[in-house]
Amino acid sequence: MAALRIAMVGAGPGRGQSWMSTLKKLSEPPDLYDFCALCEVNPERAKKSGERWGVRAYTDLIRMLQEEQPDVILNGTPPDCNPMVVGVAARRGINVLTEIPIAPTLPIADFMIGTARENGVKLEVTEQVYLWAEEQLKRKIIDAGLIGTIHHARLYYTNKADYHGINAVRMLIRSDARRVLGVTGHVPIPTFTHFTGDELSQDRWDHAVIEFDNDIVCLFESPPRARMSRRWDIEGSEGQLFGEELYIGSETDFERYPFITEYTKVGGEEILDHVRVDTEPPIVFVNPFKQYRAADSDEVARMELLLGFHKAVTEDNEPKYGPLNARRDIEILLAMRESARRGSVWMELPLTEVTPLEKQMEEEFRRVYGHDPRDVEALTAVSFPQGGVRYTIAGWD
Repeated sequence: MAALRIAMVGAGPGRGQSWMSTLKKLSEPPDLYDFCALCEVNPERAKKSGERWGVRAYTDLIRMLQEEQPDVILNGTPPDCNPMVVGVAARRGINVLTEIPIAPTLPIADFMIGTARENGVKLEVTEQVYLWAEEQLKRKIIDAGLIGTIHHARLYYTNKADYHGINAVRMLIRSDARRVLGVTGHVPIPTFTHFTGDELSQDRWDHAVIEFDNDIVCLFESPPRARMSRRWDIEGSEGQLFGEELYIGSETDFERYPFITEYTKVGGEEILDHVRVDTEPPIVFVNPFKQYRAADSDEVARMELLLGFHKAVTEDNEPKYGPLNARRDIEILLAMRESARRGSVWMELPLTEVTPLEKQMEEEFRRVYGHDPRDVEALTAVSFPQGGVRYTIAGWD
């Protein structure tokens, strides 16, 4: 299998470093990727990351693309940077995996999708949640019929990156949303420092009812900054998936099966072996990437995306998740807010008009960065902060 030259854009201390760690593992025999370079606008961070991962470091994206000629770009920059990186790379014939969310608005997402298509390159969005080991175990439990016919989903998401939870539910119930009803508001909260550095003393909350084409209903809540952890529950005629627990039976007569995670050592390194429930027979999701030393659930997901993209590029297949799925996830949230703006009316999907919220975000983009989101060559000279216009205008991380 041919190795693809891949370069990383963005070398942040969190997900950026995690992606590069995974790339190094996939750059070892049987070499699926050749991690050749990284680009980071912060010179000190670029130098340190280049030395850490043993790759050439750049601070100029265009120069890196010209000198390295990668087959694939992995974009780990802040969300407002996505259309620039995708546009610049696609116009040079380079395939792109870009971080989530795909874009602040549907028109910007459509621009990115169209640019990739027009230039004959593959575009993937690195949504990981539905590929976590626990989520893949849930899929196996549902497919085995243990909870019967699904009728409800309950989604509780707490950090304002709600598209992750929307994605997780959609992938488990295997259906597209047909309409959304939303309610939103603001409340005072104890002051805290957001990851953007802002001091926040109020927060927005959202509630929604989401109906899907297969008649499943999702009850969604994005509360003010809460101490509960994110969770999504799937309810069926024979049982429920409640967080990372399986219940089979009625309200008063049931069996409980907690998810059990086991680790093993490969080459002296502790890695995920499997996740299971001890039903009869047990349902087990085995780490398929033990040979690559996928350490945990999140790295399993990263490898699923990278190996799926390798196949998409080398065999001319569709990416595992794809930009249209990413677009659907943010469309549900935009419909929720538009429903609330109109007085909590049902919004049919797909949306047929650009919402006022999207217009606000694009106006803010032009104001802050001095260019339209589609003016990608000019945007290569812009520095993009964490947060961006989704955070400023909509309160979404």
